[in-house]
Amino acid sequence: MNVRTICLAILYDEDATGYEIRKLSVEGEYSYFIDASYGSIYPALARLEQEELVTSRVEPQDGKPAKKIYSITAAGRSAFIQSLFEKLGEDEYRSEFLLFLRFASELPQSLVEQRLTERLAEVDATLADFDRLTEQHNHPGDAWVIAYGRTCMQAARDYIQAHGAELIALARPDRDAAAAAE
Repeated sequence: MNVRTICLAILYDEDATGYEIRKLSVEGEYSYFIDASYGSIYPALARLEQEELVTSRVEPQDGKPAKKIYSITAAGRSAFIQSLFEKLGEDEYRSEFLLFLRFASELPQSLVEQRLTERLAEVDATLADFDRLTEQHNHPGDAWVIAYGRTCMQAARDYIQAHGAELIALARPDRDAAAAAE
């Protein structure tokens, strides 16, 4: 999936500025699908507008620069749905957390335990976000997608809870790790 498609997906639900599209794709509910930078969103929106798949209007704001709001056209809706027929790429998964854990045996136990605790807190926050999203959305596919994401995160949480002690045991006792670092 590309930036063009994510812009159309966001605009499919509601009008938005480039800033709002970026925010939704980085921090919001679309962040689970693709990451889009400002440097890629605005050129994509310009191309979509040239192709008449989106339109824009400028709205003045008190004490601020005017903002450009994008709307999807009927042709844009059709193009977005058509793009969903294309073969999907593989899911990408990158994790600094997993890289850290791969080298747990070289690190102090207290640090490994700290990182596991931090990750559990992050997972709990994500699970709470999924609960909030469940309450906010009523699109037919949303409930399924949210439940899928929640299930994946709950499985990660359960695994850390069940097997975190094994990883801590692999790590170096704090005194040995301090000596090795010198």
